[in-house]
Amino acid sequence: MPAAVTLQALAEILGADLRGDGSCLIGGLNTLQDAGEGELSFLASSAYSRYLATTGASAVILTAENASNFPGNALVVANPYLAYARLSAIFATSYQVQPGVHPSADLAPSAEVSDTARVCARVVIEDGAVVGDGVYLGPGTVVGRDAVVGAGCYLHANVTLYHGVRLGCRVVIHSGAVIGGDGFGFANDRGSWVKIHQLGSVEIGDDVEIGANTTIDRGALGNTTIGNGVIIDNQVQIAHNVQVGDNSALAGCSAIAGSTKVGKNCVLAGGAGLVGHIELCDGVTVTAMSMITRSIATPGVYSSGTPFEANARWKKNAVRFSQLDTMAKKLAALAKLKDQAGTSES
Repeated sequence: MPAAVTLQALAEILGADLRGDGSCLIGGLNTLQDAGEGELSFLASSAYSRYLATTGASAVILTAENASNFPGNALVVANPYLAYARLSAIFATSYQVQPGVHPSADLAPSAEVSDTARVCARVVIEDGAVVGDGVYLGPGTVVGRDAVVGAGCYLHANVTLYHGVRLGCRVVIHSGAVIGGDGFGFANDRGSWVKIHQLGSVEIGDDVEIGANTTIDRGALGNTTIGNGVIIDNQVQIAHNVQVGDNSALAGCSAIAGSTKVGKNCVLAGGAGLVGHIELCDGVTVTAMSMITRSIATPGVYSSGTPFEANARWKKNAVRFSQLDTMAKKLAALAKLKDQAGTSES
């Protein structure tokens, strides 16, 4: 556990307005409902405001509005959730990289591995691969032929980088992720499938985080590219030759089909899907479980599908959906008859 920090020191880190006892020691972060003595909490959503009066936290991160009636120690900021995110780095217990190569690791003679990197048990580094300064390669990780892992990258256990994949600096990849597997490319020859060999690779920018069991396919021709500062959740599928712009966010189980371009600062919520060969401009948000089937040229929030409801009512509406085309044609016919009747009367 990290050493306890005074509330005054935390206020200075955040540039927050300190209200209360600056000498109060904080040893960790917790939710309003579960926090106890020596812990700091935060209120970022009104849904949790009911816990503020009874919290056992030694201090709370609040907006000025919420702090006005709070009698306890407080750090007052404009955005409590952002402040919590920044302080989480102080109390994180992640492993500090200790240089060295485990005896069971298999390093090809032509691989270049920094003396400051940590190579754990059963890691495989193939010919021509480059591993930069301060890199951590967790147990069972594979760095393929001619792959490049930039300085400060942290690859958890059992990550697989195929040949030629290039990671920028400070990329975090969680367990089970596979970067650079073949894209789903096949041509049909009278009922049988002919494989299209994937000749490109994957390029990932700086400060990217990739969740567990996510897959990013290599390009067929040219590379699949992930921009700087992109965050990707668990179990996300990114197909061949997709381009994802800087600082975009892809939530769990979202999927992007081949050759689609996603702009900067876009968000795909959980389970969202994009068909192939379309383009999303910068600043697009796609809500959960939505399917985007054509390009979007205007920033904003987009959705598809229907909200949930009682199953019996949903079944009735599903039948009506199939009748919409017939109903529309009947309405058009009625409108035409009305227009004709009006013309004859005049």
